Amino acid sequence: MAAESAGSPGLIPVADLREFFHEALQGAFAKQHLSVEDQTEHYVVNVLTLFARSEALYEQTPDGARLKPLAVMLAEALEAPSARDRERTLQRLGDVSLFVAGFFAQSFARKLIDIDYHIAMGGRAYGTLAATHNRGPRRVLGAVFAELEQKFQPLVDALNELAESAYKHSNRDILRLYEIWIKTGSRRSYRILERLGVQPSAGAGLAVAH
Repeated sequence: MAAESAGSPGLIPVADLREFFHEALQGAFAKQHLSVEDQTEHYVVNVLTLFARSEALYEQTPDGARLKPLAVMLAEALEAPSARDRERTLQRLGDVSLFVAGFFAQSFARKLIDIDYHIAMGGRAYGTLAATHNRGPRRVLGAVFAELEQKFQPLVDALNELAESAYKHSNRDILRLYEIWIKTGSRRSYRILERLGVQPSAGAGLAVAH
């Protein structure tokens, strides 16, 4: 695994992927003024480390590697033969939603299903899991799922920060940031728009500062 260096072109090697994501995530949390419990941060780091391997994120189909649609995952959870299978499928639904909304937000502009759909689906999946992990030793994980549900949008913002740390925004991207802000209330998108000299307004559209 290699990561881009902020100070120079090219790549720098990353020996420990988990530690890399841990440090990068803490930096993103600081920029977004987001605080989560240690167990929740550890969970998100594990999700990022897992899905850094494409074979863990995508599923092999006759047409090649594809992301399974969230609606299909939800249907599989509802039709699962056991409670454990249902929980496992809901957990993957939440994890995939968080990762994809966090790292592929810009690409949604070209698709029918948008980022707010992933945020809604992922949040509900984690919320359902929180309700089923509310007693005994499962309460610790239940608290993690509850925080993931409650802070899903801010967590997506933090992952967007990771994904776009070295990204320069075009005019099309500015419109996309505005669309994300309108649909999700993303504070990060609002702040980026302001930093780019754009004053977002829900009623009047975009106003460019001079």
